Amino acid sequence: MAEAKEAPKKEVNNNKDVEENKIYGILAYIGILFIVPLLVAPKSKFAKFHANQGAVLFIAEAALGFVWLIPVLGWAVGFFGGIASFVFAIMGILNAANGKMEKLPLIGDIEIIK
Repeated sequence: MAEAKEAPKKEVNNNKDVEENKIYGILAYIGILFIVPLLVAPKSKFAKFHANQGAVLFIAEAALGFVWLIPVLGWAVGFFGGIASFVFAIMGILNAANGKMEKLPLIGDIEIIK
């Protein structure tokens, strides 16, 4: 018999942590502001999660900035990568605003802030 796959488990959020740090989770997706949650709420699991996602997105955006410098092919990759980056930032902001700790597509599994 085939075993049924278990659905991925989502982390249970502490409602107080989420409500107190929701704004810092939102700020984490706006460029270098991913640092704000780390400075203001260093013990918050919610803020740290979104700070990590924002940091990875920021690094990806910086890399896209360098790719953009390559004539023709770099412009195309940079353009579409920029659109993807904008969409990912909006997704992250919406997740944080709704109190969710969901990973971003493609880059969400990268963990640089422990």
